[in-house]
Amino acid sequence: MKIVVDTENGLAPWRQVHDQVVHAITTGALPEGARLPPIRQLARDLGLASGTVARAYRELEAAGWVATARARGTVVTIPPGRPDPATLLHSAAAGFVSQARDLGADLDTALAAVRAAYRS
Repeated sequence: MKIVVDTENGLAPWRQVHDQVVHAITTGALPEGARLPPIRQLARDLGLASGTVARAYRELEAAGWVATARARGTVVTIPPGRPDPATLLHSAAAGFVSQARDLGADLDTALAAVRAAYRS
């Protein structure tokens, strides 16, 4: 798993870490039982304060994405009611369709944009 934090995008660094871990879990890149790096190590690797990474881990744990234990560290868990990839894809598609309609794009134009993005 590779996490990249962009300090220029306006999204809080802890949220970027959180979202990338959730994405890695949902796509299967981080399977159940996989260990996350220790807070201090990940903070050092990303050039962030330990508290920033700790917040991301706390939020992940509160949502059921990870569990932390002293002997095992922080490991991936599967939260109850976690949406499956098909549900996530449908949700993303619905968001795209809504935005495409707001921009005045017809179906052919929207599909062309999806095809172009998929190829890149």
